[in-house]
Amino acid sequence: MIKRIIFGLALSIAALTSNAQPQVPYAELNNGLKMPRFGIGTFNNPGDSITADAISFALKNGYRHIDTAHAYRIERGVGKGIKESGVPRENIWLTSKIWPSEYGEGKTTEAIDKMLERLGVDYIDLLYVHQPMGDWRGAWRDMEKAVQAGKVRSLGISNFDAADSLYNAVIEFAKIKPAVFQIECHPYAQRLEWRKRAAADNIQVESWFPLGGAMSNGALFKDPVIVKIAETHGKTPAQIILRWHIQEGLSAIPGATDHGYITENISVFDFELTPEEMAAMRSLNKEQRFFNMDYKEAEQFMLNWKIED
Repeated sequence: MIKRIIFGLALSIAALTSNAQPQVPYAELNNGLKMPRFGIGTFNNPGDSITADAISFALKNGYRHIDTAHAYRIERGVGKGIKESGVPRENIWLTSKIWPSEYGEGKTTEAIDKMLERLGVDYIDLLYVHQPMGDWRGAWRDMEKAVQAGKVRSLGISNFDAADSLYNAVIEFAKIKPAVFQIECHPYAQRLEWRKRAAADNIQVESWFPLGGAMSNGALFKDPVIVKIAETHGKTPAQIILRWHIQEGLSAIPGATDHGYITENISVFDFELTPEEMAAMRSLNKEQRFFNMDYKEAEQFMLNWKIED
């Protein structure tokens, strides 16, 4: 961890003295829009002011994709960061998510309007149903209306990997098909079957917990295979993992508020992993997730938890 902090600080200083912008790859979605395949996540950010600082710094240093949610309670901070960055809104891919307590026809339309107000924007590039429970069908119908009204550009599903039936249901129900499928994905849980299914439906997979998340206690950073590859390239384990995501064709949204980490995470476009290194990374797969909550427990919590506006 200390090595990562020192490395991140060095990268942050380098970024401030350089005008070069990272060449982030884009995915062409099934609706024809192009989405940056790398961005910054905001899950567990401690408040609006810290979020605004992180978003502004990230945008000034090459990030063009922001992932947030009403449940994170920092959408106002995201909006403030966008304004403070000076980066034109049309150059930013902004994603947010509707919470289960906001699902339902009519109810979700109101929630989207309030979301736009909190973010201080006229439209959202990608809007997810955050969890596959409650009246997500009613939410989806309102989300489709929001696309037609120009308030939202793309729709996505988050965490619909809890069961095959949930994924199949939304694919069959949707008039506007999901463009992005967000799930936990990293070298220890490569989600091969879900990625294969999404590819067959022409849906882009985006990884949350791309570095394992706090629940992993840094397990991926200590993996000997990853550490060895990092030493070969003069990179950190985090950068090797993120580079793996990019070369696998995934979209990744690592969260960070520290300027050093923000800079470190995006400094993955100046090198490539060799075929042998990619094979070694793929060999780490054991479909071991770090977020493990029973669906029934999650449903009870998420349907009863209401978020303040």
